[in-house]
Formats: sequence, structure tokens, C-alpha cells
Amino acid sequence: MQRLTPDNTVVVLIDWQERLVAAMPTAIEQHNLARTVTLVRGARAAGIPVLASEQYPKGLGRTVPTLLEALGEGFEFVEKRDFSCTDVPEFMDALREVGRPNVVVVGMEAHVCVLQTVRGLIEAGYAVHVPLDGVVSRFTLDFVAARGRYRQLGATVTSVETVLFDVVRRAEGDLFKTVSRLVR
Repeated sequence: MQRLTPDNTVVVLIDWQERLVAAMPTAIEQHNLARTVTLVRGARAAGIPVLASEQYPKGLGRTVPTLLEALGEGFEFVEKRDFSCTDVPEFMDALREVGRPNVVVVGMEAHVCVLQTVRGLIEAGYAVHVPLDGVVSRFTLDFVAARGRYRQLGATVTSVETVLFDVVRRAEGDLFKTVSRLVR
């Protein structure tokens, strides 16, 4: 498995939408949303591209405001009805365009859209990293089952901080200072 670098990594953000967030356990959702915002800000600081999906936004609402802010004005989402992002041609075109072999996947729900996307990415030949503090399910059993499936499929189960410091590599420089502030 390769070290994550700004040149070989892309972050995929799956369905952090208003109505889905409202259905999640509040404490877990708030913690994992904060960690996902940290990941997005760290990725942006490192020059790592971010792709994001919204599952049927007409019914589930838009991406939550804190992530919209972190993504920046004018960010374009891939709308989908499929559970797996890999079943959406526009998503796969965007992923191929960024041309990065390592994909860091965060989102909800861990056992549905995230799991099916992880499986599709691995089947397509990508090295997939899933920070567990960046994925959420409504029920603990579903989250635990998803975590096991990620491992069975061959994904690297990790954390947001581990991903960011893998990218940073050294305890010096502007990126190190930025990521250190973000994770505190």
C-alpha cells in the first residue's frame, strides 16, 4: 500500500445531507461531521481534490452547511440515485479525471452508500482508505457490520488524523502547521 500524498490521493465525500444527518445519533454525527470537516479542510490545504455526492437532494436535502463552507463556493456535487457512487457515470468520469490511485472515503450511511462505493472502488482497482471517524450509520450494529466488510473487501480502515498526517509526512512547514491546528 502506498503512502498517501497530495499527488496520489483524492477524498470522496458521500451524502452528508441535511435529512440524513437529522436521522443519525446526534453525538456521533456531530463528532464525525467535525472530523469530516477537518479532513476536507486538510485536503484543501494539501491540494488534494475532493469529490462529493448527494443522494436524491430533492428528498434528502442538500449537503450540511458546515461542509458546504469547507468545500468552498461553487463546489459541484454529483447527484445520484444509485447507492454506489461507482454506478454513476459522472462520478466515475470525475474520478478518472483526477487520476489518483488512493481514495479516502467518508460519508453516510456506512453500511449502504459508503459500503457499496468502497466495494465498487476496490473492484475498479483503487486503493481505498476509510476513516471510521468520517462515516456514520443510524445504528451501531450497521456501523460495526460495515467496518468488518471494509476490511474483508481490502480497504484500509483508518482515522481522519492518520490520513492527514500520512499526507503531511514531516513535523515542519506550512502544511504541518495547518493540519496541526485543524486536528486540535
